[in-house]
Amino acid sequence: MADSKFPVTAAIRKNLDDAFNPIHLEVINESHKHNVPKDSETHFKVVVVSPEFEKTKTLIQRHRLVNDALSKQLEGPVHALSIVAKTPAQWQKMVDAGEKIEPSPACRGGDGSLPSN
Repeated sequence: MADSKFPVTAAIRKNLDDAFNPIHLEVINESHKHNVPKDSETHFKVVVVSPEFEKTKTLIQRHRLVNDALSKQLEGPVHALSIVAKTPAQWQKMVDAGEKIEPSPACRGGDGSLPSN
């Protein structure tokens, strides 16, 4: 994805890189699964694997850190954010077990006010 065509995706990636120096990072634009115009940047899933998460005891603390890092995007263009935040050890355990990140559920609708493309 070119940064100029998908600036929100690029900003999310940069903010997460800067905040967590992750060993693994995925920024997945899931907007196409929703009732939004083509090439929208409104719904995302992020997978962040960082030693920074070793300092936090709960999943909600990790989610708060990610939300803080993306506060500007969450105030504006981003409508929905799914977060997977793992320590390197947790990630390696998943990889070793052959586990994959579950896909987000299908959109359940919306008010239908936006055109579908």
